[in-house]
Amino acid sequence: MTTLTLETEPLAAQIRVTDETLTVHLVDGRSLIIPLSWYPRLLHASQAERQNWQLLGEGYGIEWTDLDEHIGIEGLIAGRHSGESHQSFERWLATQGNSAGGAV
Repeated sequence: MTTLTLETEPLAAQIRVTDETLTVHLVDGRSLIIPLSWYPRLLHASQAERQNWQLLGEGYGIEWTDLDEHIGIEGLIAGRHSGESHQSFERWLATQGNSAGGAV
């Protein structure tokens, strides 16, 4: 079994969210581009909801309070998709009414 070992904790400096991707610019100069399909809450959110984010701590994670979505930078580097079950996402989507930007 292989274990990911990082030299330093990866920290986000800035992010950009489009209709298709989440781009995370790290403090060390690297950038990660992740398809929004990895994170259904972001994929189905409105543009305003996607843009309402904040960095956690010194950049170890990103939080979208409107969407109850939290993504760790280390997980992005490791290639982890959302761990949310389809049933959980469906329940969440049902509570969003018309605020979510897309359909399942």
